[in-house]
Amino acid sequence: MDGVSRNRSVRRPSGRRRHLPFVFGLASLLLTPTLGRACACGCGVFSVGTSSMLPSGSGGMTFLEYDYQDQNRNWSGSSRASADDNDDKNIRTSFFTAGLQYMFNRSWGLQLEVPYDQRHFETTDDDGGLVSLNWGTLGDIRIQGIYTGFSPDMSTGVTFGLKLPTGSYTHDNDVVDRDSEIGTGSTDILLGGFHRDNLTNDGSWDWFAQAELDLPVLISDQYRPGFEADAAAGAYFNHGSIGGVKIAPLGQVIVSERTRDTGANSADPVASGYQRLMLSPGVEVDLHPVSLYADVEFPVYQHFTGDQLAAPVLCKFIVSYMF
Repeated sequence: MDGVSRNRSVRRPSGRRRHLPFVFGLASLLLTPTLGRACACGCGVFSVGTSSMLPSGSGGMTFLEYDYQDQNRNWSGSSRASADDNDDKNIRTSFFTAGLQYMFNRSWGLQLEVPYDQRHFETTDDDGGLVSLNWGTLGDIRIQGIYTGFSPDMSTGVTFGLKLPTGSYTHDNDVVDRDSEIGTGSTDILLGGFHRDNLTNDGSWDWFAQAELDLPVLISDQYRPGFEADAAAGAYFNHGSIGGVKIAPLGQVIVSERTRDTGANSADPVASGYQRLMLSPGVEVDLHPVSLYADVEFPVYQHFTGDQLAAPVLCKFIVSYMF
């Protein structure tokens, strides 16, 4: 929504063009340490969207999103730590998401995201030997309602829905901890909101803000992932073009916090939970009805409880089609 959520180039009812950079927003951090082991930060991607995914009229959009992160650095507190302090050595994940957003009218809509994740995981066994695994599976599906009836231009909205426990959390349990599985096994309540408006009087720059809460409510096998809160704010330029192709550069600030995992089958609570601040430059190319979006997200501050694997950069690419 995930995340994180976000949406496409649109026009506002006033007739002024609202080029909404296409970003599925906060590339999220995933955090998931495990019982007896200091594991990783971010085994999933949270979607908070930027303005390009924010609806501006009735109709629909389909999209394909690709996110990538290579968690190859051990981090403890607010600084990098020795790799020897963490049994887990690397979590490298490609996240593929197919999505649909449809506004039935100017007030109500629906968004669906179906992820497939491919993961490479390296850890050490009880004898100190390196174990390497590769697997891919369906992730946790997210479905959300959208309400934008607060104003005629749909510039403010709220989102609400569920993250479903469709992703596997039982892959090679002798090696892979619950926090490093692709699925969490939990049903989560998702609550969010967004707003966008002009930043300059001539409409050349716009700004947006969005936030989402992810609260696990139904869990499985005595593992409760931490509560997560993510927010993004940014600005984008509306008047760029090359050869008639609309190009919108943008920048955003992303903040995230996740509380510690709990439960008898959870990660050690001393090795889960984080706070993070990221800066993200990006660009959208509008080939209406097709839009292309790409960004990179750089952590500028992060604080992890215990030893966790962190990625130095997160990458995102989205192609969308409006209908």
